[in-house]
Amino acid sequence: MSENTTVSTEQHDAAASVPAVVGVLGGGRMGAGIAHAFLVSGADEVVVVERDPQSAEAARGRVESDLAASLERGKIDGDLNGWAQRLTVSLDRADFARCGLVVEAVPEDMQLKIDALSDVEKHLGEDAWLATNTSSLSVDEIASKLARPERFCGLHYFNPVPASKLVEVVVGEKTSQELTALASTWVRGLGKTPVIVKDAPGFASSRLGVAIALEAIRMVEEGVASPEDIDNAMVLGYKFPVGPLALTDIVGLDVRLGIAEYLESQLGERFAPPQLMRDMVARGELGRKSGTGFYDYS
Repeated sequence: MSENTTVSTEQHDAAASVPAVVGVLGGGRMGAGIAHAFLVSGADEVVVVERDPQSAEAARGRVESDLAASLERGKIDGDLNGWAQRLTVSLDRADFARCGLVVEAVPEDMQLKIDALSDVEKHLGEDAWLATNTSSLSVDEIASKLARPERFCGLHYFNPVPASKLVEVVVGEKTSQELTALASTWVRGLGKTPVIVKDAPGFASSRLGVAIALEAIRMVEEGVASPEDIDNAMVLGYKFPVGPLALTDIVGLDVRLGIAEYLESQLGERFAPPQLMRDMVARGELGRKSGTGFYDYS
């Protein structure tokens, strides 16, 4: 660890609970957040692998931005250079060979995840663990394509990762009991709370969260109330930290549309996406990342 990096007693305790070297495949918003979480919790090194130099540069920028925010808020001590020295950003998946855990954080596409995880697995040591950050796709279906499914589980992080206190540990039919226990330990080491669920469409959080969001969108579509009033009803009446429509903007309408379509295919028409949702995605109104969704962020 760099002499310019100071770790608190709490972070030393957390370091004993997370792998020394952690890999993250994909450095988008979620992947960068996962990398940041392990860095500030005491991992000696985090290796982020991206597909091209431009994406790698952007990934490094995201993680360093999160680190800078943690420093500014007093969550960690030291200086940015000291923390950034523990971050490796690479284009070569062979760099995962020294990792005790690799978390995949590529887009929510089943074949993309299967192809990526199958390739990553080839580079891992025999004692390494593998996880997917999917929010809804079947862990068992992915595991069926892996050589060592017992060393694989779901770790569903929530956006934004630095602020979220929850991680779903998704246990497949072949996930070992050892990995289930370890995954819960890692999550607690990150200062978050693990929720253990069996592999099922949408798990617990996405299934319930999307169901509420879809109904809220239908209410907007039917003119029942404005997005602001629907969100205020849930925030003030049911103590939601953020309303379902504002949260949909944060997650991305395109992301939630994909989840809804998958849940519809698995669980039936009660998860059929409203036409308003499809129309907004077609217009590029994806939420915060596009500048407009149910709210205007321009």
